[in-house]
Amino acid sequence: MSHSAPPKRQQSPSAAMSAEGSWAAKMDRLRRRARPQNKLRVCDDDQLRQRFEETQQAARRARFVAEANPGDEQAAQQAEDAAATYEDARSALDAASEFLTFRALPRPVLEELITQHPPTEQQTEEGAVFNPDTFPAALVSAASVDGMSREEAEELLNTWSAPDANALWDAAWSVQQESRVELGKD
Repeated sequence: MSHSAPPKRQQSPSAAMSAEGSWAAKMDRLRRRARPQNKLRVCDDDQLRQRFEETQQAARRARFVAEANPGDEQAAQQAEDAAATYEDARSALDAASEFLTFRALPRPVLEELITQHPPTEQQTEEGAVFNPDTFPAALVSAASVDGMSREEAEELLNTWSAPDANALWDAAWSVQQESRVELGKD
């Protein structure tokens, strides 16, 4: 028994032109996509950070109670008040903070940066893909939207506490790994 493929349907010239125009518009949108960004908040005021976290939790709890009791006007008012207090705490924290912004690099730029910082033989044996002594400052600088120089990145990575330096590195590295696409099953 022989099975042959069904004959292919020919597209009309207008359908082909429409498909081409549709593809051109789609490609234009794909070209204009903004690369992912991360913001790192730097704030040394522990009391403001703690107040922000407390008001954030209180606002969540109040909203949950209000949503669970849709006819309860008192719960709705408490949720509204908690949300306002949270916004005030966020504004105060924002005013006392510095923000460092990092943007994903185009793939060839990131790959070239990694190539410029090869691991030592020992680091390679340990599974490193780049030199962990030189690459972090180079990446932090290259990904910085604020214009941080490599020397400034190196200074911060070397003088900040380990958790703060790790957060700086993570803000620059994790945005390089961020994906905003997914495979669909449609």
